[in-house]
Amino acid sequence: MDTTTSLRVLMFPWLAHGHISPYLTVSKKLADRGFDILLCSTPVNLNLIKKRIPKKYSVSIQLVELCLPELPDLPPEYHTTNGLPPHLNSTLKKAVKMSKPGFSKILRDLKPDLVIHDVLQVWAKEIANSYNIPAITLVTFGGAVLSYFMHPMRKPGIEFPFPAIYLTKIEQKRMQEMMEQVGKDKDPDDGDPFAEDPTQVILLMSTSLSIESKYIDYLNELTQAKYVPVGPPIQEPMNEDDGDIELIDWLGKKEEHSTVFVSFGSEYFLTKEDMKEIAYGLEHSNVNFIWVVRFPKGEEVNLEEALPSGFLERIENRGRVVNGWAPQPRILSHPSTGGFVSHCGWNSVMESIDFGVPIIAMPMHIDQPINARWMVEIGVAVEIVRDEEGKVHREEVAQVITSVICEKTGGNLREKVKEISEKLKCIREEEMDAAVEVLLQQCKNSKFIDFSS
Repeated sequence: MDTTTSLRVLMFPWLAHGHISPYLTVSKKLADRGFDILLCSTPVNLNLIKKRIPKKYSVSIQLVELCLPELPDLPPEYHTTNGLPPHLNSTLKKAVKMSKPGFSKILRDLKPDLVIHDVLQVWAKEIANSYNIPAITLVTFGGAVLSYFMHPMRKPGIEFPFPAIYLTKIEQKRMQEMMEQVGKDKDPDDGDPFAEDPTQVILLMSTSLSIESKYIDYLNELTQAKYVPVGPPIQEPMNEDDGDIELIDWLGKKEEHSTVFVSFGSEYFLTKEDMKEIAYGLEHSNVNFIWVVRFPKGEEVNLEEALPSGFLERIENRGRVVNGWAPQPRILSHPSTGGFVSHCGWNSVMESIDFGVPIIAMPMHIDQPINARWMVEIGVAVEIVRDEEGKVHREEVAQVITSVICEKTGGNLREKVKEISEKLKCIREEEMDAAVEVLLQQCKNSKFIDFSS
C-alpha cells in the first residue's frame, strides 16, 4: 500500500515493556505508510525505546515525554513497570492518573490528528475527544485472551465454547484474587472501552485473523464491536552491543537447534523455589541453555547466592546465566536456538512464532496461562505442567526441555511453527493496510478544537 499522508498519530501505551513493544511495532508500520508518529511515555521508558528505533525512523517517529508527578515512593527510575517492585504497582497507576493535566497539555501543544491509546488508559480518549481528536484503543494481547475474559461478563453461567482454553483451579483462585483487588483499586474515571454504543467501538488488535479468526469472530458475537487486526508485535533483531558479542559468539558454537533460551519477561520474578527447580531442571536435561534471571529493582542479589550451590560451575560448558537482560530477538533468530522456555507473555510467544522457535510454556499469571494453552492448541508449544498447588518440579522441567530439543516432539513443533510463521508473514502487510484504511476514515472529519480557549 502506497500511502502518502501528513497525519500525525500520538501513540500512548501503558508504561510496561509488554505494552510498549506492540505500540512501537505499529508505530513503525504507520511510519512506513507515511504517518508522522508521536510516541508518548515517561523519560525512563523513552531512554530504552530510543535504542529500539532504527535510524530510518529518526524523523518519522518522535518521542514525547510524559512527566509523572513526584511521589515519595516513586522516584523517576520507577516510572516504568520494568523491574518495578510489585508492591508499587498501584502507586504507579495512581501517578499516571495524576498526569492527566500533563497529557492534556501534550495534546493541546502537539495537536495530533489521532490518538491510539492503551486499554488501561481509556481516560485518554475522553481528553482527546475534548479537543475533537478521535481516539482508538490498541489492545496489546490476543483474541483468545480477550474472548476468554469477556465471555463470563457477556454470558454468565455458560461454559466457554473453546475447551482447549482454560485455567486450572489454582490459576482461577489467583485470578479471582487479582480481579477483587482490581475492583477495589478501580476509579470511576478509568473509563470503559465498551461504555458507548458497542457498534461504534473500534479496537485495534495485536494479532492476525490467520491464527485467531475463531476468537475474533466470538468477540464480535459477544460485544458487537469492530476488531481490527494489525499483526503480531515483532521486534527485528538489532546489532548486538559490545556486551552481547561474547554471548552470541558462544551460541554460534553450538549445534543447530541444540540450545534453549529461558526468559520470563521484564516484569515477572521467579520465587526462590521456582528458581531452584528450574536450575536443577536445566542441569538434569543436559541441554545447552541461555537463562535470563531478573530481580525487582532494589532487591538484586548475587547470582551465586540465588542459584543452587555449585550450579554455575557444573553447567559452565553448556550454559550461560545472564543477569537482567539479553538480546531476545537475536537469540530467538539464531539457528542454534531450538526452544524457548517462556512465561508466555503475548510479545514473547509471537516473537517465538515469527522466528520459528518452539515454545516450552511455563506461564505465571494474568493472560499467560491462556496464551500457553492456545500455543499448545495450535501445535507450537509443550507446557511445563505445575502441580495442584501451582509449583513447578525439576523432573517435569528436564523432561519437557529434553523432549523439545532431543526428541521427535521438537521436530514436529518446528514444522508447525514454521508453517504458522510463514502464514503470518504472508498476510502481515495486507492486514496493516486494511487497518490504515480504518484509521484514515476515523481522521476524515477530524479538526482540532481547543474548547478551553
